[in-house]
Amino acid sequence: MNQLDAIFAALADPTRRAILARLIQGEASVMELAEPFAMSQPSISKHLKVLENAGLISRGRDAQRRPCRLEAEPLAEANDWLERYRKIWEGNFQRLDALLGAMQAEKAPGEADQ
Repeated sequence: MNQLDAIFAALADPTRRAILARLIQGEASVMELAEPFAMSQPSISKHLKVLENAGLISRGRDAQRRPCRLEAEPLAEANDWLERYRKIWEGNFQRLDALLGAMQAEKAPGEADQ
């Protein structure tokens, strides 16, 4: 699986997205990350492993603690990929708006005759 596939697979899960949202505030331990979820620490660890394999988080060493921190660069890569498609859709919507505007302009004079 390439990195982009791993990023989107990791982001597909709401628990992992919530973990990333928490890490925006700053680094946190596994126990701190597990706190808001009704799941075991091993289950949270599995989610963290997926995020780590996708490059979205890193884990450090701080004495007994292994804090997790957000790695934003892979998110930028995913955003760049999505941005290309956003531009395509924007272009499609602009053409549709122009077409609808032209259709309304053609219709308007005929309505005045009625």
